[in-house]
Amino acid sequence: MFSRLIKRAIFKPRGARGIMSQRTTMLLRQRALPSLTLSKPFEYMNKRFVGNPPTATSKSMKTKSLHNLGLDLISPVSDTVAYHNLSYGELFDHEARHSDGVFTNDGAFSVLTGKFTGRSPLDKFIVKQSPSDKDIWWGDINRPITTEVYDILEKKVIDYYRNSVKDVYVFDGFCGAHKQNRRKVRFITEKSWHHHFVKNMFINPTKEELENFGKPDFTVINCYGLTDEKWEKHGLHSEVFAAFNIEKATALIGGAWYGGEMKKGIFSMMHYWLPKFDHTLSMHCSANIGAEDDVALFFGLSGTGKTTLSTDPHRRLIGDDEHGWDDEGIFNFEGGCYAKTTNLSYETEPEIMGAIKAGALLENVWTDPSTRECDYFNNTITENGRVSYPLEHIENRQDSKSGPPPKYIIFLCCDAFGTLPPIAKLNPGQAMYHFVSGYTAKVAGTERGIKEPMPNFSPCYGAAFLTLHPMKYAELFKQKLEQFNVPCYLVNTGWSGGRYGEGKRMSIKTTRECINSIFNGSIDNATFRKDDIFHFEVPESLPNVDSNILNPRNTWQNKDDYDKQYKELGNMFAKNFKLYATDAKGYEGFGPVSQ
Repeated sequence: MFSRLIKRAIFKPRGARGIMSQRTTMLLRQRALPSLTLSKPFEYMNKRFVGNPPTATSKSMKTKSLHNLGLDLISPVSDTVAYHNLSYGELFDHEARHSDGVFTNDGAFSVLTGKFTGRSPLDKFIVKQSPSDKDIWWGDINRPITTEVYDILEKKVIDYYRNSVKDVYVFDGFCGAHKQNRRKVRFITEKSWHHHFVKNMFINPTKEELENFGKPDFTVINCYGLTDEKWEKHGLHSEVFAAFNIEKATALIGGAWYGGEMKKGIFSMMHYWLPKFDHTLSMHCSANIGAEDDVALFFGLSGTGKTTLSTDPHRRLIGDDEHGWDDEGIFNFEGGCYAKTTNLSYETEPEIMGAIKAGALLENVWTDPSTRECDYFNNTITENGRVSYPLEHIENRQDSKSGPPPKYIIFLCCDAFGTLPPIAKLNPGQAMYHFVSGYTAKVAGTERGIKEPMPNFSPCYGAAFLTLHPMKYAELFKQKLEQFNVPCYLVNTGWSGGRYGEGKRMSIKTTRECINSIFNGSIDNATFRKDDIFHFEVPESLPNVDSNILNPRNTWQNKDDYDKQYKELGNMFAKNFKLYATDAKGYEGFGPVSQ
């Protein structure tokens, strides 16, 4: 049987129908990988993995004095050491010695993050103090705390590390592939898998760069086991906290296991540093580059397809989530990717599935306790299962993590109301309108209490991470558009034939064909119609795309229901844009008008 599987894998042509089945691939991997047996019984209980694989050897001796790292404050004695910038092999040894997760049959490490299976935005705070307080966009996104409260939390963190933490892990790395814009970042963690996460997600220094790393520009101290029992007195949202002190160049994270809290925390700081000090646009987008060095940017909120669509077998991946745009061009902030795993398969996303191997870190993915197989269609833990992996796990990648200024800009949305076309061409004014609006929709299951589709407007397609006012980024975006005359498109990856619960989600194949028409230029030869509500231009036909889908009204059985729903969506846009009527004056005419 094994020889037959090999023949099928080698000789079956690659393509949408030629990719080997997930079962075939899994069988190949099971036969090719050594068996991972357990040194003692493994149980899946109380939402935690219990039991240690026998792969662990002695603890890694790659250590460095906390004193030499400038971390005397968290050291209980002068000769205490930290595990510093471990290799993957050393990390595997540490992870195998703890009961924090398991190695899957693909070689990845799988963990659970407790009750927080996503970021906790209501628990994020910034110290309100001079001079940064004049620049911060204060409100629900950036909540203020006093220096006094921060100092109390800092003391708790220091005492916790001095008295309760046995193993200290320190990662020094970079955020930003362009050296003139990069920042030196340090992460102090008590979990080896947190060290693994930041190693995957940030740019690892060379041996020489690490030896000359010096003082970091910003330090994040993660205390997953520490909470603030006096949170009400301190004016916090809960006992969990993520407190940022810009002037001290330090962040404290307490009580949250979720790895993305560290990643997005530094992203928020890049949103502060780059526009303010470097006149560089920081962006929540993915990016890839074609054979002719033609860069495409994909803006979009979670669930719209940024990672999936930028990971293209015909284009090199620059990065999947966080980028900057300076005078030289586009550059990735990160050294890895952080992909959603819900319903992941080789048939739909072969490159991402291929990246799940030794070195990858799975969060909240159901893993069979006996076979160690991952079931990406089992979402009983969360709809937000994730995998982090270094960019090197993607075969078709841009090793420099950078490229020239973009040739195409694509705004992704997931319209759960089923009314927007799968693709539309925007003029510069419309591009600014949609950049400021940042639309997608939430559907049932994404957040507690949501039973019907709800609009989600997030300026700059990333309001949750902005530290400055959205119009600061919009102004930089406008300057870049005018300087490079970049064509912009709106691509809807949401529902067709009806709203959520009635129609069906746009296929990845349809979305890719729409995007391919941009890359190969066929969209430029299309005949367009002007949309009655949004006034953008919609192609009437594209190669390999059903023309009925291009006009979503044709896919609805009840045309009156469609017209009513589309007008409602237009009214939602118009109402939201009034929030920026003063700052974005002049752009309101490039979107829908209230009816």
